Formats: sequence, structure tokens, C-alpha cells
Amino acid sequence: MGDVPCNNIIDVLRERDLLDACTNESMLIEAAKSPSGLKVYCGFDPTADSLHLGNLLGIVVLSWFQRCGHTPVILLGGATGSIGDPSGKSVERPLLSREEIDTNANNIGTDLNSILSHDNLTYSRPQVMNNIDWFANISFLDFLRDVGRYARIGTMLSRDSVKSRLESESGLSFTEFSYQLLQGYDFMHLFQEHNVTVQVGGSDQWGNIVAGTDLIRRIISKEVAYGVTFPLLLKSDGKKFGKSEDGAIWLSSKRLSPFKFYQYLLRTSDEDVIRMMRMLTFLPINEIREIEEAMGKKGYVPNTAQVRLAEEITRFVHGETGLEEAKAATKGLLPGSDTKLDIDILESLIDIVPTLEITREEAFAVTVVDILVKVGLQGSKGEARRMIKGGGVRINNIKVADELARLEPSDLISGRMLLLSAGKKNKFLLQVKE
Repeated sequence: MGDVPCNNIIDVLRERDLLDACTNESMLIEAAKSPSGLKVYCGFDPTADSLHLGNLLGIVVLSWFQRCGHTPVILLGGATGSIGDPSGKSVERPLLSREEIDTNANNIGTDLNSILSHDNLTYSRPQVMNNIDWFANISFLDFLRDVGRYARIGTMLSRDSVKSRLESESGLSFTEFSYQLLQGYDFMHLFQEHNVTVQVGGSDQWGNIVAGTDLIRRIISKEVAYGVTFPLLLKSDGKKFGKSEDGAIWLSSKRLSPFKFYQYLLRTSDEDVIRMMRMLTFLPINEIREIEEAMGKKGYVPNTAQVRLAEEITRFVHGETGLEEAKAATKGLLPGSDTKLDIDILESLIDIVPTLEITREEAFAVTVVDILVKVGLQGSKGEARRMIKGGGVRINNIKVADELARLEPSDLISGRMLLLSAGKKNKFLLQVKE
């Protein structure tokens, strides 16, 4: 953690650009020194079956608390996810079915538990909860009587998330307006029933978090609940970090392979890489400063910082196995690579490089030249022959020397796949079926 003492979690977050605002900062710093640690929660609404890179800040902040001796609590919004938080949204979210919400919550809970358990022999294991477990048993009338009467309309209307939507063309539904009160009740319930005293969230969650501390103060008459917010994850140009031309950069390996995740991070700009390293990795601050200084010196190898960033974040999200898979696939696709390929690497390349499924008869009945033309790696047989003669054609990263060569069963990795390369960058994956 560099120069910052772990017993001052607020200074840790501030030094990493992970602190936007905090309630009762001095009291929280003292409370965090307790030998037994605190319980700290962050909520995640299951609006999809995976979180994305923009959600990673919340997970990183939970992990910093975890690394400083506290217990992270993951709250899945099985109830609130059926409504939708208006914070940061210009229009109301589409409603999901109960089945979709449950499936999404289960998937997200599994992923988050895995991410925060990679070092479970060292840190407190995360606790996973779902707010449907308490909201399912509360009637509308009971909620209005026991909770609603403590909420003040003027205060609720003053929230930025509400004001911006009230002034928008689409307006704000009563359903969305009630969201802050539901999230506030979450905090109060966790405080009462599970001794959770800290809620963390993005800067757009400040109003919702304060709604919780207000309820705790009004109903339970205690001032020992704390809210901490972190900045939104933005690039230097103001755009969201974690969005690509193909859409969100998902955290689940079922939605996005570790290879693609790793590759996205490798493309981080020089203007953003150090800030992202501070915010999204656990590298000591002194080491990050050394990397930043090296970037400005003669002899710096371009993209060195991006490689370190990609390695650290991929390891945190996908574990050591996911990182090795991503690095192996990256190395296997390097122009002129001699990397020995295996079936795991090839399978990780499906949907990344062009792919064609052919029968064994089709694969072995013609020459490599014919196949190069068939899959579009070369425009003609003459071009294909010249490419082979020049040493530019490879099968599974092994050069093809003979212009009359044919594919052999031994070329198939695990008896079913092979990678064709023509030139430095053109790759094609063949899947051979019976």
C-alpha cells in the first residue's frame, strides 16, 4: 500500500483518487481503527447478468477496506433492481422479469464473491446478501407507516439525481422517486441486523447513501453509520472508462473472455494509464510513481505501463488462471509468434479471429494453398504460393515450407482445431468436425 498506514482507510482512498466525499470523516477514521474491523457494503443492482468495468471501482474500494482488516458485504438488489435507480440516468430503466433479476443476481453474486476471495487466506471473506430477502416480507402499508413517515419530501426533492430528472424531458416516475428511500432502508436494515456501519458507492449515489444515514439517525437515533463515495470512472476526455465500440467491458468471463478484457486494458491511452493504475490496481503508490517517471524518460518502451495495468486488473478480476490464459492467447497471436498453442488458447480465440467450421473431408482433401484462398487469407492460389515460398504461412505458429503441403490429422490440436496465419497479422481459426 505504499506510504499510507492501513489504519487510516480514508487516506488510502484519497491517495488513490478513490475518495469523493465522506460523512463524519474523523469519526470513521477512528472507528476503522477497531481491532475487530468494520462491515462495509456496496450495492449492485442486477440489471444484467454481469457487472462491467465501470462497476470495478466499487469492488476495488471494498477490497481496500478488506485489505485493511474490514469485512466486505456485497448487497445484490434483487428488490431494488426491479425498480431501477434514476441516479445518472436520463430515462427510466426497462423493467425486468422476476426470473431475469434472480438469474442476474445469482451470476453477479458468484462473480463478486470470486473476485473478493482470490486472497481469502489473508483477508476476511466477503458476505453476499440480497435485499429481496427482507423486502419480500414488507407490505406497502407497513413500509409507509414504519419508514415513509420519517422521510421528508423537501429533502428527497433536493437530491441531484431527482432534480436532474425532474428537469428532463422524460420526467421522473413515482417508482424511481421512491428508490432512494428503499436504498436508505437497505442501509438501516443492514445496520440493525448485521452490524454494517459503512456504505460505499459512486459519487452519483451520495443522495441515496445519505438517505440511509438519515433514516438510521431518525429511527435508531445513532450517528455511527458512515457513507463514502468515490468518483465515477472517466477517461481524460470525459468519456466513461469501460466502454468500447462493441459495448460494455464485462467482468464475467462468460460475457467477455479474459483475453478480450486484457486487450481492452492494453489499449489504455498514455494520458489515462497512470490514473487508472492508481484507481484500479493495488500496486504501491511509490511503484506507480516510478512507472510514471519512466514514461517520461528516454529509452522507455512504449506500452510498458499498459501491460502492467492490464496484468494487475486482469489478475484481480479473473485470477492468476485468467491472466495466464489472456497472456498466452496474446503471445500466440503476435506476428511471427513461435508460441506453442494448445486447445485452451485456441478456444479463447473463438469470436476474436475469423473462424470457420469444416468437415475432416474438406480439410484433408485439398492443399494448404486451397484453404488459404477458401478462407480469404489470400486472394489467389498464386498469392498463396508466393506467401508460402516467402515463409509467411504458418499452421499453429509453425512455418509451412512446401507449396504443395496438405493439412494432416496431426495438425489438429486436440483433434479438432488449428490456427492458420498468413503474413504478420492475418489469422484464421479452423474448427474441424467429423
